[in-house]
Amino acid sequence: MTQFDPNIPSIARVYDYVLGGKDNFAADRELGDQLLGLLPMIAEQAFENRQFLSRAVAWAASQGISQFIDLGCGLPTVPNTHESVGAVIGDARVVYIDNDPVVVSHLDALFAKGNPGVSVVDGDVRDVPAILDGVRAGLDLSAPACLVAGFLLHFFEADAARDLIVRYTAALAPGSYLVLSVIHADEDEAAEESLSMYSSRAAAIYSHPLEDIASFFGRLELVPPGIVNGRQWRPGWEFSKPPRRDNYVIAGVARKQ
Repeated sequence: MTQFDPNIPSIARVYDYVLGGKDNFAADRELGDQLLGLLPMIAEQAFENRQFLSRAVAWAASQGISQFIDLGCGLPTVPNTHESVGAVIGDARVVYIDNDPVVVSHLDALFAKGNPGVSVVDGDVRDVPAILDGVRAGLDLSAPACLVAGFLLHFFEADAARDLIVRYTAALAPGSYLVLSVIHADEDEAAEESLSMYSSRAAAIYSHPLEDIASFFGRLELVPPGIVNGRQWRPGWEFSKPPRRDNYVIAGVARKQ
């Protein structure tokens, strides 16, 4: 667990604040307000990401997947991964992974409130062997599982992001799925200023080119409609092109053959 300092903004707590949550501190709210002042659509993006993740994991559950690994999950919010998959498979198991002490505390409380299918791994997602050891305590990785990397890879340089996903998916059984979403911003002054502000105050953040985002899926088989704006991801559904804007949630789901 990282050392807790309420005066240093946290990725998870700024995200919580933008989503309208209450598990944040003054430093988180200050940075959140500054970001919202530059890019007001950030709140909408955060909501769209949660909705995409909920649809995607519920769809994976509908394919028979009952094990889920949520990397860098952040603070519990609505809908949570275990709530979305539990509505489809009542005995689904979810392992949440994070190293923010406030996040881990809330997740431990969630586990203590009678959620036997939920477990928590306190650790840095970059320490793949240690995280997988913790995951194996709650899941059977010889059977298919779903790896969730929601709003995670824009905190890594492209090569590191590709490597991280390769290492995690290598540990998954054939028939497993990857659910992935990242922020993508067109080049403009406001977007660059917001990325710079976040990087200097909380954690380095990158707006990856679309070709790099596509490469994060590696050799996995993309589930139609492929890599799209998060608002468009609904397998088998007809959709209209959403209004254009400068910042997007880019999302997709892929299957390990």
